[in-house]
Amino acid sequence: MRLEPGDTDPSQSHGGDPQGAQPFAPANRVTFDRRELDRIFNLYGRKVAAGEWRDYAIDFLRDRAVFSVFRRSSEVPIYRIEKSPKLARKQGAYSVISATGLIVRRGHELDRVLRSIDKSLSVVS
Repeated sequence: MRLEPGDTDPSQSHGGDPQGAQPFAPANRVTFDRRELDRIFNLYGRKVAAGEWRDYAIDFLRDRAVFSVFRRSSEVPIYRIEKSPKLARKQGAYSVISATGLIVRRGHELDRVLRSIDKSLSVVS
């Protein structure tokens, strides 16, 4: 993941903003709303219970919000769930990206995009 000019590495954050702004969701950052986080954490909880995933990280950047999923916290993320409002009208705001950088699925609806990595919700014919 590349940081844009003016973005700070989330691991460098020490919990406060010297200008007095709210540290969690500044106005110039893209964030996930509560419904989106509920859906993502629902999937995350099932994968943790199954022993597939163990850790996560959330990054709110200027142009996108990223939920990274790790098998082990010392590794690179196995999946990144990204929300990019700039792409909302074209390809869809949501995407799932694998560890190799391959876009697994992109779309306008979060639930449909998450189905690409949620094997438990596949339809049986």
